[in-house]
Amino acid sequence: MTTPFYIKDCALAVMATGEAAESLIQFREALIKVPLSSIYYHFWGGRLRSTFTHPEFHNDFAMWAHMHLRDDVLSEKLGILDPIDYPNLEDLRRTIIELVEERLEEVEYILWSKRDTLFHFLHSTIIIFDTHIQALHPSDLKSIIPNLTASSIFYHFIDARTRSPNGMDDFSTWLTHFKEDFPELLAKVEEIDPFFLTPAEIRQKLSELINEHFK
Repeated sequence: MTTPFYIKDCALAVMATGEAAESLIQFREALIKVPLSSIYYHFWGGRLRSTFTHPEFHNDFAMWAHMHLRDDVLSEKLGILDPIDYPNLEDLRRTIIELVEERLEEVEYILWSKRDTLFHFLHSTIIIFDTHIQALHPSDLKSIIPNLTASSIFYHFIDARTRSPNGMDDFSTWLTHFKEDFPELLAKVEEIDPFFLTPAEIRQKLSELINEHFK
């Protein structure tokens, strides 16, 4: 018998790391020291902020480089980084540091932000809630997904990729139990890259895929 899909919800408890940067050099030094949970937060945490409106720059580092260092070369390079392309957060951190070091070699003057616009490195811990909702068959998702909160989508489709050994979201992991019956559905869900989408857009895409298969 297939294990039911238990729907969870979540919230991020955000804390200061004690590290802040006023210049690009300080930014590099802090990147080396902060915990990986800070890299996670500054790439993914914006998805759960009430002000998230699908910005041009999809992570906090790129946004700070653009708005406060006024360095569009660096912000563009940081902005196109997709954490899904990296096997782990340490590899992502290493790439960010390499980009910053390359930029330090390119610029003639050290780039600084104003004192009131320092980059404050934050990190987060995820708090999980049970919704008491469950799916026994993929067709059950047809009525469940449209009603999921943004934070539930975040937990099952974004955070899951950091928890899963194979980097899969929870929906795809559960659908592997039905792979012989719904191989196309599984393949299409796995193709969704959550980084350049809002939770609402992810929910819409999932709902469309489920509705297409269970008309």
